[in-house]
Amino acid sequence: MQIVLILSLVAAAIGSGLVAGIFFAFSTFIMTAFSRIPAEQGIAAMNSINVTIVRSPFMALFVPTAILCLVIAVLALMNWRGGASALMLAGAALYVFASFLSTIIFNVPMNDALDKVSGGGPEAAALWSTYIREWTWWNHVRTVASLLAAVAFVRALMLV
Repeated sequence: MQIVLILSLVAAAIGSGLVAGIFFAFSTFIMTAFSRIPAEQGIAAMNSINVTIVRSPFMALFVPTAILCLVIAVLALMNWRGGASALMLAGAALYVFASFLSTIIFNVPMNDALDKVSGGGPEAAALWSTYIREWTWWNHVRTVASLLAAVAFVRALMLV
């Protein structure tokens, strides 16, 4: 059981760290770059990303990491190891709730709304301006949560 725990923590640390890096790129320069181009072009670029990402290797990282976090939470509760288990639960909660579920609850509906807007015009420009601000804010949340989850898993590894 110890080897399963160690491998799970290593995989979760890597998975959540990679996800944090992807989100970090969006928060630090991708969305800023999109905000500097005309709304019609920004909307088209973001819609293209949103279509592409669901068929990309990102999904083979994002979803399984969430599942792995649930496994880690169960392992932490089944065999309590004090601080290590607390870190395992914290990492799992950060990733599942603040990264994975916030994506489903906040970012995906914004993406769906953006997909329904066509081209230019004042309505598209207004939605794009709000989208950039709100989507990026929630992306910051996902970035920090994923990074802190990775840190928690690494620290737990040091204690098990």
